Amino acid sequence: MSIEKLTNLDRLCVHTITTKPWSIEEIIENYPKAGVKAVSVWRDLLQNRDASKIGAQIRDAGMEVASLVRGGFFTGKTEGEIQASLDDNRRAIDEASALGAPMIVLVCGAIPGQSIQRSLSQIQTGLETLLPYAETCGVKLGIEPLHPMYADSRSAICTMKTANDFAERYDSPYIGVVVDVFHLWWDPDLESECKRCGDHGNLFAFHICDWKMDMEDMLNDRGLMGEGVIRLREIRSWVEAAGFNGFHEVEIFSNRLWEGNQKEALERIKQAYLEYA
Repeated sequence: MSIEKLTNLDRLCVHTITTKPWSIEEIIENYPKAGVKAVSVWRDLLQNRDASKIGAQIRDAGMEVASLVRGGFFTGKTEGEIQASLDDNRRAIDEASALGAPMIVLVCGAIPGQSIQRSLSQIQTGLETLLPYAETCGVKLGIEPLHPMYADSRSAICTMKTANDFAERYDSPYIGVVVDVFHLWWDPDLESECKRCGDHGNLFAFHICDWKMDMEDMLNDRGLMGEGVIRLREIRSWVEAAGFNGFHEVEIFSNRLWEGNQKEALERIKQAYLEYA
């Protein structure tokens, strides 16, 4: 099967974490100049800020807001911890609504030493509790399955199958799945689970970067597209065949990139996007 190479930046979105050293003002100034069409905003950049004004500034600069990152972390050792998480997720929904973000990306949580089943039960309770409020506010909840190496403390949801099971359980247009190639490239059932996700209308977002063979840090050494082993264009063909036509969201945690010139990093991202995504 021939997979078409991208020829323009019309669907390029960049997460603010990708250019972590920049303020939201620098991002709003520099992303459009580089041809970036949308931005996914991480919540740290909204602290003590007026989210509605930030959203207006992003749109005035010619970009769309793809999502707010991140909510979730529904697990806890105590009822107090779980309640605190729910309260924070409601604040995140309010922030997304004010920002004009259609969706919150959810990293659903895990507790070291706690059974996966107990964590999944707490995640289910968290989603059931939040979903009515999200629906009222018009904000979608995107479940992002993480790579199994994060199953100890970040998310008990580590496969597309598990994420699809959750999304289908609620039968709501406000809950779906985020496909991130860094976390899911290894899954032998990824193609069929992408199709399943699309068939149910639950494929909400598509995140891209690469998996480096010489990764030095399991969190902060992701690769630019083309620097690793992920068959990016093939996976893109799967999500597009499943009906996805949204933005391609570049989300790269990289100490290497953060230590360098961010304008140069953005240019490298553009080149890698067109060449390999």
